[in-house]
Amino acid sequence: MGSESISIAFVLHVMQVAGAEVLVAETIRRLGSRVEPVVICLDAVGQLGEIMRREGVEVLSLDRNPGVDLGVSMRMAAILRNRHVRVIHAHQYTPFFYAALAKPLVGHKTWLMLTEHGRHYPDVVSAKRRLANRWVLSHFADDVNAVAGFSARALHDRDGFPLPIDVIENGIDVLAYDPVADKHAAKSMVSLDPTRRHVACIARFHPVKDHAMLLRAFALVCGEVEDVDLVLAGDGQLRSELERQAAELGITPRVHFLGVRRDVPNLLRAADVFALTSVSEGASITVLEAMASGVPSVVTDVGGNPELVRQGRDGLLVPRGDHRAAATALLQLLRNPTLTAQLGASARERALETFQLNRTIERYRDRYVEGHRRVTGHA
Repeated sequence: MGSESISIAFVLHVMQVAGAEVLVAETIRRLGSRVEPVVICLDAVGQLGEIMRREGVEVLSLDRNPGVDLGVSMRMAAILRNRHVRVIHAHQYTPFFYAALAKPLVGHKTWLMLTEHGRHYPDVVSAKRRLANRWVLSHFADDVNAVAGFSARALHDRDGFPLPIDVIENGIDVLAYDPVADKHAAKSMVSLDPTRRHVACIARFHPVKDHAMLLRAFALVCGEVEDVDLVLAGDGQLRSELERQAAELGITPRVHFLGVRRDVPNLLRAADVFALTSVSEGASITVLEAMASGVPSVVTDVGGNPELVRQGRDGLLVPRGDHRAAATALLQLLRNPTLTAQLGASARERALETFQLNRTIERYRDRYVEGHRRVTGHA
């Protein structure tokens, strides 16, 4: 398309520090002058949105009202029209819903892409929404894709979007997570006891992440091994409740609540095992970060997790909600350093081969270029 930049709107719920939002931020940063971005948030600008504003990116909030707020689509259409936006990239279903209704109100041709990330649990879709998607909203979508085969199947089977639905795998900056040979030094760098081993979980304290199950599993681990601690990086609405649970289980001295961390690569280098016991996941960025760090994972067999972590090759999968199975898997790795090293090395290699961020972003850019060409006729 030559040197012409693409005017593109990224539509999301709120620019919080989470997978889809971080992907959007990195896409804008890495594409640089090749795009003229505006980020449109349905509900609020968010912490990451404020950071993007300081970097010179226009981030707007539509301040959606509770329920179906059709004024959101009207306000969105005005933004798209005034900024001559040609490409709209909606992340998740609700941002797509409002973007689809805005599209015919813009006044010039636009190209709309939906990317599906995770799914709600339980994943219940009303018959009315399914019919609306199949017979109305899907016709406004020029490109429908997902970050995992699980999410793509849900878009078709539950939401009623027609095939084909492509998969564009999530990616991370794998080289930023290079493993280190000296675990003791890595632990000291992040203020962890170098004489102990550590199971790390990096996730917001939200019911979908099911930290409560992980704490029950770790209580069983504590009864079997003496030199292992659990480190929980993140924050959220359930923190005080989880701290109480740890106390009730009698494991408070061995569970470390670290809060939100800005040194995740270093923290993962210090970890011996990574754990994520969510009841639902799309294509988890933190799982990919652990893999890139050469750390074997124990994750629940839900959503896109088994597409990232191959059972017995890159880590171990356990059933959702089964704390005994999670404890068994953790103990299997903690008691077998050879297996741990093998799975970690395989996970690292898989991240290098399949989940590179630049490759993900270039695949999106190819879609933007094609969409822009289709609506403007510019090659």
